Amino acid sequence: MNEIFRTVFHDRHAGLGGVLVEFGGWKMPIQYPSGIVAEHLATRKGAGLFDVAHMGRFVIKGEGALGFLQRVLTNNAAALEVGESQYTMIGNESGGALDDAYLYRFAEDEFLLVVNAANRGKDWDHFQAIRESEFSGVEIEDRTEALAMISLQGPSSRTLLEGLIEEGSLPEPMRNKLSSVVMGGVKVDLARTGYTGEPICFELFMEREGGLKIWDILVAAGAEPIGLGARDTLRLEAGLPLYGHELGADPEGKEIPIFACPLGRFAVSFAGIKGEFIGRKALKKQFAAYRKLVDRDYLSITDLPRRVRPVALLGKGVARAGAVVYRGDKQAGFISSGTMVPYWKVEGEGLESRMTDEKGMRCVGLALLDSDIEEGDRVEVELRGKRVEAMVVAEHLNREASGFCRAVIYG
Repeated sequence: MNEIFRTVFHDRHAGLGGVLVEFGGWKMPIQYPSGIVAEHLATRKGAGLFDVAHMGRFVIKGEGALGFLQRVLTNNAAALEVGESQYTMIGNESGGALDDAYLYRFAEDEFLLVVNAANRGKDWDHFQAIRESEFSGVEIEDRTEALAMISLQGPSSRTLLEGLIEEGSLPEPMRNKLSSVVMGGVKVDLARTGYTGEPICFELFMEREGGLKIWDILVAAGAEPIGLGARDTLRLEAGLPLYGHELGADPEGKEIPIFACPLGRFAVSFAGIKGEFIGRKALKKQFAAYRKLVDRDYLSITDLPRRVRPVALLGKGVARAGAVVYRGDKQAGFISSGTMVPYWKVEGEGLESRMTDEKGMRCVGLALLDSDIEEGDRVEVELRGKRVEAMVVAEHLNREASGFCRAVIYG
């Protein structure tokens, strides 16, 4: 039987009445007594606190560490100064993703790579094989259990953290910036990153023994614990990919190209300083097709036959992952992620808008669709034997209002 791991925060989840389930090899809270809807809304209006210590955390250092990262990751690790981070992929030679990941540089002489929980073992084996054959001077340490990780997301997060910092300061107010602070006597590495779409977002790293103290002072300051259920609805509303849905293999078992994912263009670099890396040739071909598709030139569509697009259901029903999408009588793809999500209704426009206390529900999804389907096109999703109209849209969430996310409603 495979071992089920528990994060350092496990007893806190149980004490709060969290519903604990197995996820990626870990016992994790799917929700608390308030429920997924309330937790989603609390994050969008306040500060949601997430246990993300199930994510894999590898420290890479030693002679050749940068060259190793340039070889195994798709983004340009050489572009990172100390105090910066970047989204990246662990690619394969055919241009697919073994995993998506985040690379952090808190110190000059080492890098921290965060990977998906379910892929931790696979990623580790992949890295070790390349290290042994090409980069013997590189050190890779699995610090998943030794290094705790939590996420604080939402418009109140910055104010909440500012009141708790004893030494140091928040990272610069730009996404992917990093800093180190002391809170409650514990050294904490802070990153302006997250998986909710919130413009004000932080992820926190600290040694395991300090994790509970940081969790407790954040909760005491007003952060609301949020489970994996709301984490998923928040990322879906923000249009962010989930490995195994928008990356990896599609419902037919076919590999999803990295550039089929909207974030692919931010996760891949062809900079000269990067040199050769795993999957570069295939990704160059995908990128060339992607650039043509953006201009509605479909001559190279076979190199990127489908792309992930946000879709809004216009009729009644819930679009779930795996549901078939049609354009006319022709199958045109699949829903890769979909569910009902809550939202706060808004009064006013742009910077003058404000969230009300009235909430609504809507069905949102991401779909892997034929690449000649464009924003504004109507499609149909097969739900329980019936086809329901849907529209390909630009986004489900707007971040123009300062510090807040607003739901974009269609139909």
